[in-house]
Amino acid sequence: MSSMKTVLPMSLLALAFSVGGAAARELRPEAINTASIASIGTAKPASGDPDPAIVRLQVLLDRAGSSPGVIDGLSGENVDKAVAGFEAMNNLPVDGRLDPEVASRLEGNAAIVAPVVESYVVSAEDAKGLVDKIPEDYGEKAKMESLGYTSVAEKLSERFHMGIDLVNALNPASQFAPGDTVWVVTPGALREGKVKKIEANKKTGQVLAFAEDGSLLAVYPATIGSEDNPAPSGKHKVKGVARMPVYRYDPKRNFKQGKNDRVLTIPKGPNGPVGTVWIDLTEPTYGIHGTPEPKLIDKVGSHGCVRLTNWDAEELAGMVKPGVLVDFVNRSSATPK
Repeated sequence: MSSMKTVLPMSLLALAFSVGGAAARELRPEAINTASIASIGTAKPASGDPDPAIVRLQVLLDRAGSSPGVIDGLSGENVDKAVAGFEAMNNLPVDGRLDPEVASRLEGNAAIVAPVVESYVVSAEDAKGLVDKIPEDYGEKAKMESLGYTSVAEKLSERFHMGIDLVNALNPASQFAPGDTVWVVTPGALREGKVKKIEANKKTGQVLAFAEDGSLLAVYPATIGSEDNPAPSGKHKVKGVARMPVYRYDPKRNFKQGKNDRVLTIPKGPNGPVGTVWIDLTEPTYGIHGTPEPKLIDKVGSHGCVRLTNWDAEELAGMVKPGVLVDFVNRSSATPK
């Protein structure tokens, strides 16, 4: 994040946005940076607006290694699961509730670390490799050279683990052109370590990565199969890792998409069917992979595989090697009691 700065013109500090065409309250970067996560109640906000305190909570969870998935400022199951993951990582009672002890540990030395929201200068590189649109039909996808991002805003949203709506809400007047200064959140750096075992919790929709000493390295929200295409059961192993993979669509082996009834090669790209990373498993046709729709993690089923956000899949891929055990379970140490 070499282009990060902390000062913007005062004219950009007061930002207002709308959701669904209705006027919404102001969202100020300083409101997020100074929000108290201890003030977050158990009741879901009536408004669909991003809550500054929840944005802050999501960023702190991300930095702590318990991913909330997309940082969007909205409460929900993925936030609760990330709290449960943080509790498990810190040997606290696991209930997924943001109690004073959890809030205190998350805040830690937050006063002296990087602000949750900072400014970023859009570079010329950010505007490269974009495509006009991503078709839904696999036959049309197969005709494309790459399945890149459709806008600079989308590219930045993934780089900073944000929902596209939050990116636009923080920067309502920006064209995201090279040289523009925009607001983004600052999530955690890629976690490092050597993963010995992965647990894929089919019941809660979580992936847990354990170190050699048994400690919990990272927790991610995940889509793990569906009723029509269930994930495998039992123990399997990592076979290998492919970054920016092409996707081989075979309706006879996998699933039927649209009217496509022949084998297709879908080009690589973050908006490809399996995103930016494929962690191949010894169970044929199954893997842990990224997604073109991060906001749908654990909200829409997969075709039997384990789907993570691209950034979470990339982080996990950096910590695994062939032979790592992948255990599909219905209960884990991060399951709220």
